[in-house]
Amino acid sequence: MKHILSLTLVLIATTTAAQAACYADYKAKQDNPLRLHYGVAEIDEPCTVDSAEDQIGPKLRADGWVLLNIVGTFDDAGLDSRKDSAGEYFLRY
Repeated sequence: MKHILSLTLVLIATTTAAQAACYADYKAKQDNPLRLHYGVAEIDEPCTVDSAEDQIGPKLRADGWVLLNIVGTFDDAGLDSRKDSAGEYFLRY
């Protein structure tokens, strides 16, 4: 019985961790005329800079933007502090 309870708790903890949201903040540009923007996007796991580049880059290109760099990745705890800075590009891509 103890083993079943332990296994259940481990599965619950693993599921909760797997469902944790991941976000990346990035910088992008458009030419002619030059326009720059800072944005925040939700990304799928793994929550890494390389993964964020792979996921955000094509979305930006589809709208005529070029990804300059991924500033970093973070979880829900860092989301609210970036909302004002990202403005209209908050969770747009």
